[in-house]
Amino acid sequence: MSKINNLEYASLNLSGDNYLQWELDTKILLRSRNLGDTITEGTEPSDKDNYKAIVVIRHHLAEGLKDQYLTIENPLELWTELKTRFNHQKTVILPKALYDWRNLRIQDYKSVEEYNSALFKIVSKLKLCGETITDADMLEKTFSTFHTSNVVLQQQYREKGFSTYAALISCLLLAEQNNELLMMNSELRPPGAKALPEAHAAVEPKMRLQESHTVVA
Repeated sequence: MSKINNLEYASLNLSGDNYLQWELDTKILLRSRNLGDTITEGTEPSDKDNYKAIVVIRHHLAEGLKDQYLTIENPLELWTELKTRFNHQKTVILPKALYDWRNLRIQDYKSVEEYNSALFKIVSKLKLCGETITDADMLEKTFSTFHTSNVVLQQQYREKGFSTYAALISCLLLAEQNNELLMMNSELRPPGAKALPEAHAAVEPKMRLQESHTVVA
C-alpha cells in the first residue's frame, strides 16, 4: 500500500488502456524535474539525468510491465518502446470521444454542474487524442443543445457575446441558483440516457465540430 501512495500518478497498466494519460503525466513530471531531454530525440542528456529519468518511468509501470522491459536502461529507448506498443489507444478512445461529443446535450443533465463535468471529461479525452476544442466550440455546443423551453434565455445569452466557456458556465450556474434556468429534459431522451450507438463507428480524419452547431430537437 505504501508503494501505491508513493506514486505521483497511476502506473501504466499491463493492458496499456491508460497509456495516453500516463504518457502526459510522465512527460509533465520529467519536465518538472528538468529531465525532459531524456525522452526527446536529438538531445544528449547526461548519464546522471538518464538514470534519474529511467527510475521515474519504471517506478510508474505495473509490475508485470516493468518485468518485460527489465534490461532497458535508456529512458528514450523505453519511452519509444512503450509508445510503439500502446499509442494505438488513440484509435480506441477517439471514436468514442467523438461520438460522445456529437451527442452531448445540456438538456440531458439535471444540473449545469453535471453537464459541465461531462463536457470536460469528453474534451479531455479529445485533447489527449490530439483534437483541438476551442472555447467557441464549447460555447456553441452549449447554446445549441438548450432545451426548447429555454430558447429565449439561450438567445439572451448568445447576445451577451461570451468569449469564454468559463464565463458562460458561471452565468448559467448563477441563473440556475436563482431559478431563472430550468434544466428541463427532453422527452425523447431521459436525463443521462445515451443515444443509440451507431451501426458503424469509425475514426473521422478530422472532427466535424460543425455538426454540433445544429440545434438538437
